[in-house]
Amino acid sequence: MRRTLGALITAATLFAAPVAMAAPTCQDIKGDTIRCATPGAMPVGWTLPLQQRLERDRSPVEPVQLLRVICVLGIYFCLLAMLPEFERWSDEERS
Repeated sequence: MRRTLGALITAATLFAAPVAMAAPTCQDIKGDTIRCATPGAMPVGWTLPLQQRLERDRSPVEPVQLLRVICVLGIYFCLLAMLPEFERWSDEERS
């Protein structure tokens, strides 16, 4: 009963919360996001043409950066592998 009441209170609180409205964003001539009504901002809704956007997004990945990502992920998975095995709760631990 307590869990149901807690779940109902949580759901009511979340559904009663007001919706946050975000301000529109604009882009500059290079396609970077910029605040509207500032010098260099394009009109609201303007986007960089597809061809220019594809050329801009085609940045080569540096080998050093790729090596760093692989090392960080390797360390993360090694730490996960060193965790002790978890079987189940014993009766003494459920207090």
